[in-house]
Amino acid sequence: MEYTTFGRTGLRVSKLGLGGAPLGGVFGPADEHEIEKMIHEAIDGGINFIDTAPSYGRGESERRLGQALAGGRRNDIILASKAVGPGESFDYDNTIRSVESSLARLQTDWIDLLQIHDAEQVPYETVVNETLPALEKLRKDGKIRYIGISTRILPLLKRFVELDRFDSIQFYTRYMLIDHTAKDELLPLTQEKGIGVINGSVLGLGLLADTPAAFLRPPIVEEAARRMAQLQFLRKTEPHGLVEPGMRFSLTQPAIHVTLTGATTCEKLRANMTYCDGRGLEPDELSRVYTLFQGQNLFPSEKEVGK
Repeated sequence: MEYTTFGRTGLRVSKLGLGGAPLGGVFGPADEHEIEKMIHEAIDGGINFIDTAPSYGRGESERRLGQALAGGRRNDIILASKAVGPGESFDYDNTIRSVESSLARLQTDWIDLLQIHDAEQVPYETVVNETLPALEKLRKDGKIRYIGISTRILPLLKRFVELDRFDSIQFYTRYMLIDHTAKDELLPLTQEKGIGVINGSVLGLGLLADTPAAFLRPPIVEEAARRMAQLQFLRKTEPHGLVEPGMRFSLTQPAIHVTLTGATTCEKLRANMTYCDGRGLEPDELSRVYTLFQGQNLFPSEKEVGK
């Protein structure tokens, strides 16, 4: 397992983190007993960063994670969660309630990193004037340590980074083999500002694993297939031959501190952990990937994703 310093927070984080959406059954059924085993195996294997959210399985991801950590493992990890979620109010009071509920489900007195979830859902002013001040109050009270923000909308993330009130950002499907647009302007800015960066859905909501999420619309799946056909030079194994290069592509990007893996079984977790050994794509392969689809978003809008 490789480790790095999470931006200006000074936290020492594993470059591979465990993503919480699958823990709550977001992408399909997940056996609760297997989930608990997998969380323990992840920690034993050196993963010290776990990311979840109240909206993952309507609190089920947080509940399962809290249960798995209750036996004395809480101090072994850097715990990240999020505030509010789809369809909820991002106002001050509801943000406080959201975090308090997360603390209860997670069976902990503090959350290391609390992120504003999918910030594109509400006006920028609401986040700045309501949600963020609530998190700053919770930080003052010792219930959270650091504050982050998540959205896959790159211009919005850039605007929040420039605000200089966040310790981290999280995006998804913006630095992967078939859409690496985050590298052009956002990642250089986060490096300049000392912002921690978390990369989610590095396999493109299942696209690079040849198992696209059911909610993805046909035009997106078709365009992804066209792009993947141009990456045959990276396929070393079959089936699902783009999983390993896809993981290594993110894990060895210096500006990305944590790459999340969305595993639901110990077997899948073990496979993904083997990729966190510091070995990335060959220089000529990386150059070729960067040349392909330069500046081309795969998911231009929420409508086209299908959510």
